[in-house]
Amino acid sequence: MIVILKPHSDPEQLNSLIAWLEGKGITTHLSMGEDHAILDLMGDTAQLDADLIAALDIVEDVKRVREPYKKASRKFHPEDTVVQVGNTQIGGGSLTIMAGPCSVESEEQVVAIAKAVKASGATMLRGGAFKPRTSPYSFQGLGAKGLEYLKAARQETGLPIVSELMDISQLPLFRDVDVIQIGARSMQNFDLLKAVGRQEKPVMIKRGLCATYEEWLMSAEYVMAGGNSNVILCERGIRTYENYTRNTLDLTAVPVLRKLTHLPIIVDPSHATGKSALVDPLSMAAVAAGCDGLLIEVHNDPAHALCDGPQSLRPEVFDALAKKLFKLHAAVAELNG
Repeated sequence: MIVILKPHSDPEQLNSLIAWLEGKGITTHLSMGEDHAILDLMGDTAQLDADLIAALDIVEDVKRVREPYKKASRKFHPEDTVVQVGNTQIGGGSLTIMAGPCSVESEEQVVAIAKAVKASGATMLRGGAFKPRTSPYSFQGLGAKGLEYLKAARQETGLPIVSELMDISQLPLFRDVDVIQIGARSMQNFDLLKAVGRQEKPVMIKRGLCATYEEWLMSAEYVMAGGNSNVILCERGIRTYENYTRNTLDLTAVPVLRKLTHLPIIVDPSHATGKSALVDPLSMAAVAAGCDGLLIEVHNDPAHALCDGPQSLRPEVFDALAKKLFKLHAAVAELNG
């Protein structure tokens, strides 16, 4: 249930209402907008008399929300959330490009790629240190050493780093990582979501291979329920009957999520397609659809990459794409007024 308060509501009456609700076991969260304040009620709201609350002087309207995700819902939080990561913001009308190798292979490799993608306009460095692989015989990443190499690249370039967390036991190692990525296979690892919800570092949740929008948003709700509101959603393709591409990129997710949630939306065309030639057109399509940013794999030698070389762009190809993306983003912003 949400309670929409009248502008300039009396603070004493508001505090009295909150105390009365919390006395009934209801958890409250106050969101302040430009024109109105919204009181988010969580718990057994079926016991509450909506008409009684609506009759109060400070209340403009009372609405029962059907969606089970309340903190992630735009109904509770009409304004777009902007996640600040160092000098980079995700959301709020900017286009954030996170680029880098699927897997960190050496310090020299990741530093060189970081310098290249920064020169092309990327504002965040992505790189896998711990890698969830379908086959137990595939390269599993460098682990803690890979994180140290990412930090060295950040030291050289100033780019914030984003890397995937696979297990709660790894969380202490991510103390100096700027954005924690929850991968598609971990989207419904609820203990992991609770753990990252108890810390303040931004969390990017990739959509599960067969996850619905509601299931995906409920994963975000787990993190936000723990107290961490710095959540980013990442569409990376879903599993369908089609096997020409690695997955099927669902760009419908961008306008749908824009309606359902206030959280920033990133698109990953690299994992979605598995083919480097498709990254360019789908990146352009994602920007045209209104995404807040892109997650793109870049490798200086894709043919010899230890992980996902076929979907990685060479730095010079990424540079050409980035130039087009920023121009398109500016044109879309102008068209939308």
